[in-house]
Amino acid sequence: MFHDPIVEEVRAIREQLAAQFNFDIRKIVEDAQRRQATSKSRIVSFARPNNVPQPTGRAKDGALNHNVKTA
Repeated sequence: MFHDPIVEEVRAIREQLAAQFNFDIRKIVEDAQRRQATSKSRIVSFARPNNVPQPTGRAKDGALNHNVKTA
């Protein structure tokens, strides 16, 4: 099995954080929200980036969707 040191580091940090809050997800979320409120940068942002390309021409009109099959 492949061992990725970055994944291992993230998992170790996650385990430490969970143990710090007795594995209580509500307390973990409250802590993340508290840290985000006092931080100058956002931990999570759901804002759409301004540089996302917008469809133009035929794609904008949906002309390129003719081969898309729906369930």
